[in-house]
Amino acid sequence: MAFDGIVLNKVVNELQALKNGKVNRIYEPNKNELLFSIYANGKTYALNINISADNYRLNLTTNEKPNPFVAPNFCMLLRKYLINSKINKIYTNGLERICFIEFECFNEMNDKIYRTLIIELMGKYSNVILVNAENTIIDALKRFDSESENSTSRSIMPGRKYIFPKSEKQDFLSLTKKDFYNLCMQSDKHTLDTLLPSLFTGISKLFIQSILEELKLSNTVSESSLKEIYTYINEILNSDDCICKNYKNNYTVFKANKDGDSNNLLDSPFQINFFLDDFYFQKSQEDIFKNYRNNLLKIINGTLDKITRKLDNINSKIEACKDMDKYKTYGELLIANIYRIDTLKVSQNFVEVENYYDNNNLIQVPINNELSTSQNAENYFKKYNKQKNTLEIVNAQKKDSEKELDYLGSLIYELDNAKDLDSINEIYNEISENILFNDNTSLKANSRNQSKENKKETSSIDNYIRMNIDGYTVLIGKNNRQNDYLTLRVANDNDYWFHTKDIHGSHLILRCNGDMPKMDTIIKCAKIAAYYSKAKFSSNVPVDYTLVKYVKKPNGAVPGYVIYTNQKTVNVEPSSGIGM
Repeated sequence: MAFDGIVLNKVVNELQALKNGKVNRIYEPNKNELLFSIYANGKTYALNINISADNYRLNLTTNEKPNPFVAPNFCMLLRKYLINSKINKIYTNGLERICFIEFECFNEMNDKIYRTLIIELMGKYSNVILVNAENTIIDALKRFDSESENSTSRSIMPGRKYIFPKSEKQDFLSLTKKDFYNLCMQSDKHTLDTLLPSLFTGISKLFIQSILEELKLSNTVSESSLKEIYTYINEILNSDDCICKNYKNNYTVFKANKDGDSNNLLDSPFQINFFLDDFYFQKSQEDIFKNYRNNLLKIINGTLDKITRKLDNINSKIEACKDMDKYKTYGELLIANIYRIDTLKVSQNFVEVENYYDNNNLIQVPINNELSTSQNAENYFKKYNKQKNTLEIVNAQKKDSEKELDYLGSLIYELDNAKDLDSINEIYNEISENILFNDNTSLKANSRNQSKENKKETSSIDNYIRMNIDGYTVLIGKNNRQNDYLTLRVANDNDYWFHTKDIHGSHLILRCNGDMPKMDTIIKCAKIAAYYSKAKFSSNVPVDYTLVKYVKKPNGAVPGYVIYTNQKTVNVEPSSGIGM
């Protein structure tokens, strides 16, 4: 994890500006997070403490988070003991990922006392613990009893003494360069990015890799490399000119280069704090987006599987009806030969008669000897009529199921191309109103909760794509609802409508204002329509275009589904339209 002891050390150095600040409010947005509102130096700051296993951190934040209506127990306890207190000290123990915030408080007798909030940032063992001046635990966000199976060797319970976590690693800050070198050379590790994290607390593999890249050093353990690394780490720890930078899809601390990093240096004394705030906020938004999209995709795929099974069953019924004409023929032949069969009835379970549908060639017709010829014929006519009616019904069902599959395919295309939460919300709104998903409990239980959190008050149905091509306005839908909105409500009858032929994609409207666009403009719009389709990475894509007045939506059709006539087709290479 990137939030190592080096990062915490620099964060805490910046947080020294909060000393003597007053605690105004305390919130607990979720079970892994605390927010402290602190008034210091004429400003109000929000200190965020997160102890989740993947995103544990301590930093100032400017991003608001929803809070529960009823504050959890630990939050109420912190409010009781720390509201209106003053921050006396903020410090760490070496490079351990543990921060101590000492508060100056007053008890019931108005005597000045001190309480300390201990923030342990250690992966899944992260915790927030409040202790008194005697180092006795008042309470903790996560309680652990040493006698329970899943606890660490320490007891984190109210009334017990706080015990500092044990570690066999060395404290880098307490070593001289010679001690550092000797300790490293005694190890059996052969690469620097495994050696140093294994020996020293608070130094991560990612941090060492960033140093090796910054100093252009080999990863092999050597005296010269160790000396350069020792010097560089000390410069970072003792310098105020340090910044956080993105590194390998994560982040780590670098010594600021006044020339190369001048654009990254902020006037604020909280550069690293606010970098972390932005980094984790963006990561949180990406995680919400991915989870939301994956949940909807799971729901759509589940419905897709259900309809696919339904279609397989329909095809089986159609296959069973393929011999229905045979039963009609049997019945007609029995009626035509009834006078002969009744006089020639024998013990066999079939009769042989001439088939006048096949040049009077002989054919064996199965019969039930316990029934008369007319009854046998009637049974065959009943089978024929039953299968005929079945075939009519299942053919209609097949047509509807194929349309539903095509619609679900368009939803999957939309999800694959969604870029933000607004786009996902539009898709959610669409499927939540569709009868196909009415019986989906996952949609109601899971996705609705996410939608309520992320959905804006105003609809984004008019948030379609707009661009200018050859002086004309071009409008492109980003989902089925926007496609319907553009085609059926926004576009005029004499505007041009574009869509990829037999391929899922967006509706594109070329606003003509009564003009006749040149063929070159038509081709450009067709290229854009191909780009905003499932065939965007293909070549020679067929695109249909026609006037909007020839585009109709059948009654009861799913969103985005239209029929059109008088179309022409052009084959084009997809293009985004940028630079046209």
